[in-house]
Amino acid sequence: MTLGYGVMVTLQILVLSFLVRVRVPQQKIAKSLKSTWRFLVTNLKQLRNMETTLVLLKPSCVQRQLIGEVVNRFERRGLRISGMKMMQLSDEILREHYSHLVDKPFFPGLCASMQASPVVAMAISGVEAVQVVRTMAGVTNGRQAAPGTIRGDYSVSNQQNIVHASDSVENAAIEVKRFFKPEEIFDYQSGAFAYIYGNGECK
Repeated sequence: MTLGYGVMVTLQILVLSFLVRVRVPQQKIAKSLKSTWRFLVTNLKQLRNMETTLVLLKPSCVQRQLIGEVVNRFERRGLRISGMKMMQLSDEILREHYSHLVDKPFFPGLCASMQASPVVAMAISGVEAVQVVRTMAGVTNGRQAAPGTIRGDYSVSNQQNIVHASDSVENAAIEVKRFFKPEEIFDYQSGAFAYIYGNGECK
């Protein structure tokens, strides 16, 4: 299915309205209503479990020309890129983003590292996307990250560790709003959706 959920619901309603207007037998209308209800329940269950998380491809990723490889990993996993842009981080946004670290002695070095080049900000969506992306990223210290994770494959540093990923659903919502305007986030459904998640898998 390539149409968005809202469009598909609208089409279902229009079909039902047409059936009523052309005086289709009630038995057929009832059958169509049952099918529509099943469609709505299934898709609402899927939407409840869909999350959008923030990923920053850090200067260590940009400078080492790993953007394509990292983005490819997320897409091949079946996650959806809902927003993506390159940006130069300001002092203001870094102090807000790392507010819990502002008083740490290493904070100036952290800011310098994050401003060494532009970063790529991504809003990534999928079922339980926050945990899926965190697992793919690996632990913070690249030297300790498991092989097969992004940091485990591309980093041997605690700071130059390729990516930032939101650590909770609550923080993901805050961070996505911090880096993206509402009009920069796109809600669409991939044509491969039915081959990424099974029926009833999204609870």
